[in-house]
Order: sequence, then structure tokens, then C-alpha cells
Amino acid sequence: MIREYREKYNSEFSEETYEKFIKYLDGLCGHKIEFRIAETPIFLPDHLLTEIISASDELTSAISTKEFHDFTRNAIPPGLETPNEEPHPSLLSIDFAICKGEDGKLHPQLIELQGFASLYCYQELLNEAMRKFFFIPERGKSYFYVKDHEEYVEEVRKAIVGDTDPENVILMDIEPEKQKTYIDFLATEKYIGVKPVCITEVIKRGRKLFYKRDGKEIPIDRIYNRVINDELERRKDVKYNFSFQDDLDVKWIAHPNWFYRLSKYSMPFYKSKYVPETRFLSDFEKFPDDLENYVLKPLFSFAGVGVMFDIDRKVLDSIKDRENYILQKKVVYEPIIETPDIPAKAEIRLLYAWDDKPLLLNNLVRLSKGKMMGVDFNKNQSWVGSSIAYHNYYILLIVRAIHNFWIFNKFRIKICCFR
Repeated sequence: MIREYREKYNSEFSEETYEKFIKYLDGLCGHKIEFRIAETPIFLPDHLLTEIISASDELTSAISTKEFHDFTRNAIPPGLETPNEEPHPSLLSIDFAICKGEDGKLHPQLIELQGFASLYCYQELLNEAMRKFFFIPERGKSYFYVKDHEEYVEEVRKAIVGDTDPENVILMDIEPEKQKTYIDFLATEKYIGVKPVCITEVIKRGRKLFYKRDGKEIPIDRIYNRVINDELERRKDVKYNFSFQDDLDVKWIAHPNWFYRLSKYSMPFYKSKYVPETRFLSDFEKFPDDLENYVLKPLFSFAGVGVMFDIDRKVLDSIKDRENYILQKKVVYEPIIETPDIPAKAEIRLLYAWDDKPLLLNNLVRLSKGKMMGVDFNKNQSWVGSSIAYHNYYILLIVRAIHNFWIFNKFRIKICCFR
């Protein structure tokens, strides 16, 4: 999207280098990566970067409000509530489609918020490999409010491990070694010393949880949770020794309730130029006449499962549990990433850690030439898949300084008015 960088990158690209890059990535943790890695990063122009930051600030500022908590009170399916919920998620992701507005400029449009873990550590592996094999401008950074690798890893460690011994922290999933994201699990162990543990290997004694290491039971103080509940419900063969609904002496990273609160359920809450018009299907007395401009999404699904693009009244009338669906204005991704054949569309995920306030750390990008971002819509395509975005870090520092100045003076004006 920055023509100078794009032309240089594409002119220097070769399939031979790409193959070496993939082999190097696989070798960093001794594991063949199972998802497709795109041949290119993207380069964010300054105006799009500043607007993405503005959009994310607007969305995150609402999450801690009473209004948001009231709106999402019923987001958690009955019987799936986990005790000891925190006032905000410890991890947060925001997905934006890159679109073109009526003004001809590129703008972000919200696809989804997630109060769940993402590929925090794998993205740093990818950043390292990209810089080793391809042209990345010297001032280009994938980080946001951290300056380098050491600071980034430290913030991720603080979010996941905190003051706990890494031995007492587990990354929990269903059969971790069989997950497509296993490379991120290995990267997490590489960077912050947290090991992946299968949910079936967790032992419950009273309110405490344990796992075995070298034949010894190790207390679990924190769970870096990677278990997706709808996958767990489908896997009737998975037998585990505790319930997410138990009152446990453990800290969740992130707390399971936020998987539901920050999801498609929260989309209708937002009325913003950055959020496509979204309503619960149950809120419609009369469906829109232009249904071809809408997409139907089930609330409780993951990775695009059950999303319907081509809908009509017959489809909508057949749905009985309308409270479990949203109807959303279609987002039109702009194909703006020049590739050797046809341009690719891009979606950027912002990766946050949240202690006392949300801290934007890094990003993840997905490139597509199909109807959706998933693998099934990009078969036999190249220059698609998992990627990363680079931006001018110094512009970001200016944006942050202006933002902090505005917040300080707004607060000072309020104090003066109060006096």
C-alpha cells in the first residue's frame, strides 16, 4: 500500500528465497507450520495507520464501561459462566478489514473483537524471518507501543506469566500438538518458558489444579487458555478432570467469560463509522429489502463456521433461535496488495495485552483473494495466508504524543471546570 515499498519488495522477490524463508521458519522451533504463510507482508501508509489507531482507541475505550458490561451481560450461554470474572480481558484482539471509502481513501472496518489469545509469539518468529529474507524498510516496525524485540517479549511475558514462576503457568488446549497453531505454542515456550499442556492432563484437587512434569505434580497458578469452547463441546471423546464452571484457585489468561462478551455478540453495541451496521436477528420486525448487502453470522462459532453470504427471507424465516444470530452489513474488502497475478485483500488483527489499560503490542495479517479469509476460499492461490504489517514507527510515536497531550488537557479542563 506504500507504492515505493511494494514495487521494491515485488521486484526483489523470488520463489527460491520464499522456499528458504519457509524452511527457516519451520526450523526455528523444529516444527513444520501447517497453515499457509503469505509471500509478502503489507506496508501500512501513515494515514491508514493513524485511522486504525483511532478506531481501536474508540472501541477499547468502551469495553470497561458499565454500558458495555450491561449490554454483554447475557452474552455467556447459560451454564457456561466461569467464576471470578475480571473487569476487563487480559488479552484482546481486534480484526479490521481494509476497505476503500467514498473518498477513495483506505479505511478500517471492524470484523470482530476477541477477548481471547492469539498468535502473540509466532508473530515475532515471523517478524524475525521476514527481516532476514526479504526487504523490510529500516524504519518499518510491526510493534506498536513497544520499541524492540526485548521489550515486546517482556510485555507478553508480563501478560501471560506475570509475577508467577513460568513452571506454574500452562498453555492449555485440546491435544496441543495436533492444533494448526502449535507453532505458536512452541514459540511461547521458546520466548517465555510456558509449556503447552493438554486439558486431559490437568489434575484437580479441591480448588487447586496440577499437571505432571518429570513425574512430579506441579501446581498451576495461571492458565494461558487456548481451548475454544465450541471445539471442546464437539469433542465428546475428550475427558478432563475439572469444569470451567468450577470455582478454582487459578488465574485465567484470558478469562473464559470474555471469549463470549468480546465476540460477535458485542458488535451491535457499537455505533461507529468503523463498525458496519449490525443487529441481532431477533431485533428485526421487518428484514431489510436489500438482503444481498448483508451477511448472516451465528454468534457462537469460530473461524467463519456457519457464516452465510447469500441469504434471502426464506433462509431468515427458517431460523428459530434468532437471538443467536446477527445480521450485518457486508464489508467490502479492497483488493489493494499488488501480487504477480491479481491483487490480494487484507485483514489486520491488532494484538493487545491489558493490565491497568489496553496496550497495543503487535499485529497479525491475513491475505485473501477469495470470498472470505479462510483456507477453503483461497485454494490454489499464491500470495495469500498468514502475514504481518509494517508501519512507520516514528509516525506512531507522534500519534501517541498527540493522543496523550489531548487526554492530559481534557482531564485538566475537567478539573478546572470542577473548581
